[in-house]
Amino acid sequence: MNWEPAIFEITRDGYVLSTDPARVDFDLVHGFLARDSYWAQGMTADRLKRALSHSLPVGVYAPDGSMAAFARLVTDYAVFGYLRDVFTVEDHRGRGLASWIATEIRRHPEPPTVSSWMLATRDAHGVYEKAGYRAAPHPEYYMTVPKPGEG
Repeated sequence: MNWEPAIFEITRDGYVLSTDPARVDFDLVHGFLARDSYWAQGMTADRLKRALSHSLPVGVYAPDGSMAAFARLVTDYAVFGYLRDVFTVEDHRGRGLASWIATEIRRHPEPPTVSSWMLATRDAHGVYEKAGYRAAPHPEYYMTVPKPGEG
């Protein structure tokens, strides 16, 4: 498949939200995920490169052009989208950037028919509720394969 999704950009309060993969600060993203996240500790650079090559990256860039927030959307661009690896750089927290990502990615022109949106969070439910996410209505329907050592 040689198809590539269109680049989507929108601005707010001097920040630019963009799905342009060329703008992603790979070192910043890798550093945060590998060292500072609770969900991707130890992520290798090669593994992240592979994950990004099969995802739609979403970056938020500060007025000076530096990356302020990041997420990636794992999607088939037809029926399913899983928002993950969402984080905001410490100097930019408290500005609603993660909620903005979670809202605007659903307005991207490429996945207009996506009807199943998911994400997982341990501690930021309020952030994503602002973007319309709710607890799964029937959690008993969902299954997962636990990570090694988690049970």
